[in-house]
Amino acid sequence: MNEIENELPESNDSATVFDIQSLIDSDLDGLLDTPVKPKKATTNDRLERAFLEIVEFRKTNDRLPSSTTRDIAERKLGARLEGILANEEKVSALKHLDEFGMLEFNEAPESLDELLNDDGLDLLDDELGLYDVSDLPEKRKVESPDSVATRKKAIGFDAFEPLFKAKHAELVDGTYQLVTYPGERTIDEGQFFVLNGVMLFVAEVGESMVQTAGRKSRHKQRLRVIFENGTESSMYRQSLSVRLHEGEGQLLARTGHDLSEIGDADEETGHIYVLRSLSSNSHISSMQNLYKIGFSTTTVEQRIANAKNSPTYLMAPVEIVADYRAYNLRTSALEHLVHRVFASVRLDITQIDRAGKNYDPSEWFIAPLNVINQAINMIMSGEISDYMYDAQQEKLVSVSK
Repeated sequence: MNEIENELPESNDSATVFDIQSLIDSDLDGLLDTPVKPKKATTNDRLERAFLEIVEFRKTNDRLPSSTTRDIAERKLGARLEGILANEEKVSALKHLDEFGMLEFNEAPESLDELLNDDGLDLLDDELGLYDVSDLPEKRKVESPDSVATRKKAIGFDAFEPLFKAKHAELVDGTYQLVTYPGERTIDEGQFFVLNGVMLFVAEVGESMVQTAGRKSRHKQRLRVIFENGTESSMYRQSLSVRLHEGEGQLLARTGHDLSEIGDADEETGHIYVLRSLSSNSHISSMQNLYKIGFSTTTVEQRIANAKNSPTYLMAPVEIVADYRAYNLRTSALEHLVHRVFASVRLDITQIDRAGKNYDPSEWFIAPLNVINQAINMIMSGEISDYMYDAQQEKLVSVSK
């Protein structure tokens, strides 16, 4: 037993340690390396990987992926890009990876020349001069540049979106109804309108500012207008009113509520009417957009009862195309406003009455009916000052400097 024990080698700890270290150092293939536990992917990591797939598509195909193509893989990337563009936080987080400027929002061109110059695909080349407008009359600007407000992405639209959904539901169930835009007096904070098929909400009405032009001063108020498509504008109250008039805008009114409620102190002064001539005279019947705008303290039917025998009505029957009840308007003031606004298109004609006397009817004008209705609405709401009818543009334009 002792002989066997004497044959065993003596223990050498330092040699053992050396041998293990040698074994580790000789592991060139990394078989003894402790595997590194992979880090859990964060939301931002997944977002960046998803965007880099779009970047790679752009590099490979030299174009952005389409969300409407039949290629499923490309359609997925296109939809993903649209989702990123709609989220400001995602756009901000991915800016450092956007080597092609895919996350930049291009501003809309401010002029036709800018649009044509920016056409990288030469789709709008104008070799025949079709876009040359140098011979056309210069268009008069409705508003000064400092009063023009452009639309931009609405800040905090999530807070407004439920309001639009609620109003659409109330229109469906009949709680609210759409009525013809009544005038600037109805533009107030919290009010909903529809302009060119898009619902808008007046979120804020700013402080009144005095703006002086020449000898005239006017009070103007900036609005914060939110549109249901997610944009907003800071246009003036008067500018919104003009656009609602021109676009035949509508107001959302609670069903059963009369927006034309008349107070005890309001006095009905008569009717503003618009007539169309039924004359068989070829010279008169061939005129397009010929209308008479007048005022009557009696009903319009009573006023036109003897039209065919009156030079005021061109010695012919007439048809009533519009009838407005007017309050607190002076007849002389109304006639003056109508004549001033449409002075450039007043019919210049001489009629001979039954007694053989010459008569010059002064209340017939050549203008589209929708513009005449707009002017009457603006007269009754007090907005017509500083506006005149432009025959070339066939619209009311501002004459203030």
